[in-house]
Amino acid sequence: MDFSYSTFLKNGSAAMWIIVACSVIALAVAIERAVALFGFTAKAKSLADAVTRALYRGDVEDARAQCERSGSPAADVFLAGLVAAPPRPGARAAPPVEKIVAAVERERQQANLKLRRGLWILGTVGATAPFVGLFGTVVGIMHAFRQMAATGQGGFAVVASGISEALVTTAGGIAVAIEAVVLFNFLNVHAQKLALQLRLLTEEYLEILKEVLPALRAGAAEPTAPLRPAGEG
Repeated sequence: MDFSYSTFLKNGSAAMWIIVACSVIALAVAIERAVALFGFTAKAKSLADAVTRALYRGDVEDARAQCERSGSPAADVFLAGLVAAPPRPGARAAPPVEKIVAAVERERQQANLKLRRGLWILGTVGATAPFVGLFGTVVGIMHAFRQMAATGQGGFAVVASGISEALVTTAGGIAVAIEAVVLFNFLNVHAQKLALQLRLLTEEYLEILKEVLPALRAGAAEPTAPLRPAGEG
């Protein structure tokens, strides 16, 4: 029997086409996530450094501009905390620190969801592909026995070819499931690591924000006399 790629698709009937579609979708999602997550840590740390320097200078507008220009998913997290800037004339009073912390945490949770976006598709493909393959196999075996009944001929030799072709869908479904599960596990663990790194950066950012917030609100931070980070002599 010819086991070329085209023969696999032909022998697997409609179920095999579904399995191939699942494989393409899984690869597309994996590539999109890999591109989206590439360089996340470097971009987030670079943005955190830029925002921290701006806050210690008392330049809230520059900190906001750094966040707005950045393509890092952490930009919205840091930007949420910059509502603590001294209110402009005619603006309402700045919110208390507790609300600022809550706003930053909400944005961090949103960023975590964005990191895991689309991974459910890989999990779904990994869980359902074997069943699609099994369904195709069952349908193929039913067809083989139907042909045997129609011709009136019995024996395993009559249905062996049809059954072997039907099993192609099971093999294809298992192969795609393995592909999807491996990609899901790798990207899921990577997203969890990035979420932890974002949490650490957010906690450090909140500590700095709480430190400089009183001076920012009181208008004590002067460009010519920048605040010094804690621990410096």
